[in-house]
Amino acid sequence: MSDARGKLRIYLGYAAGVGKTWKMLDDAQCLRAEGCDVVIGYFEPHGRKDTIAKTEGLEMVPRRQVEYRGTTFEDMDTEAILRRKPAVCLVDEFAHTNVPGSERLKRWQDVEALLDAGIAVWTTVNVQHLESLNDHVFQMTGVRVRETVPDWVVDAADEVMMVDLTPRAVRNRLERGVIYAPEKARKALENFFTETNLSALREMALRHTAHEVEERLPAPAPADAPARPADTGRKERVLICLTARPASAMLIRRGKRVSDYLRGECIAVYVARSAEQADEGVERHLRFARDLHIQTEVLYGKDVAKTIVDFARARGITQVFMGRPRPRGPWDFQENVVERVVRMGKDVEITVVAEKRR
Repeated sequence: MSDARGKLRIYLGYAAGVGKTWKMLDDAQCLRAEGCDVVIGYFEPHGRKDTIAKTEGLEMVPRRQVEYRGTTFEDMDTEAILRRKPAVCLVDEFAHTNVPGSERLKRWQDVEALLDAGIAVWTTVNVQHLESLNDHVFQMTGVRVRETVPDWVVDAADEVMMVDLTPRAVRNRLERGVIYAPEKARKALENFFTETNLSALREMALRHTAHEVEERLPAPAPADAPARPADTGRKERVLICLTARPASAMLIRRGKRVSDYLRGECIAVYVARSAEQADEGVERHLRFARDLHIQTEVLYGKDVAKTIVDFARARGITQVFMGRPRPRGPWDFQENVVERVVRMGKDVEITVVAEKRR
């Protein structure tokens, strides 16, 4: 393994066909002309002739063949790239899920292995594949994106370059058959690729890119300059309260995104009434939170609301995220856990997140 970790460059877009792969290949051709050792680790042409033409002269590492349930699939050969050890490796479709039985579940994990070996990686991804935006994209477009990348992976990139094209231009490319075959293009225009959806996704990508740029800007130099709002001394600490309900996944994404924007800490907790209490749904949510680099804890207490409030005060929590409780019956006048936390935790900002459905 190399002592120096490779650098990661991400070409960020908001839809297929905006030109992410073409731009990555164009930059790679310039680098090759300067004598740099560049290879293509994985390239998905989608039949786009102008993009395929951009690969001319670039070495491609052969894909590996993977057998799964009687069918042969092709995937990136990470081990072959590690043996070849180029200076720069191009890897298309960063959020791709590998064929079951592969050494790593996701392609971004393969990229991490290349970076750890000192290989610089250039890759492509659309903004809707960011994990924290999954629910927002679903509410906006009606499409649940199944392949996602944890936000911390993108945040850790050395460069994030947005590749932009107007929604009208994207739709025009679809209509001309540049992006997909005619039948698939027609369905795309009627569903995901409506001008409303594309405009919303583009705005999302622009905002995320602006946030990435802001995070990388140095602090103001003058000593007598007023402190930035983020440096006022208040350390934001976000607490996410988990349950076994599926809506906890949405809660995790929302809390993590807020803590990232506030540059604060994020903790996810589950309150068990006894040490023997265990639930596969809760364990799944805890694993998901850890995958997003969220600190997790299991607390024990018969009074769930009091346990949450006591923990929040002890850890200096500034914001608490909780899911909306189930509707109560007509003769149920007792306070639920959320209402009790709101009443007892008056010194903490509490956000009750509704489970949105389409």
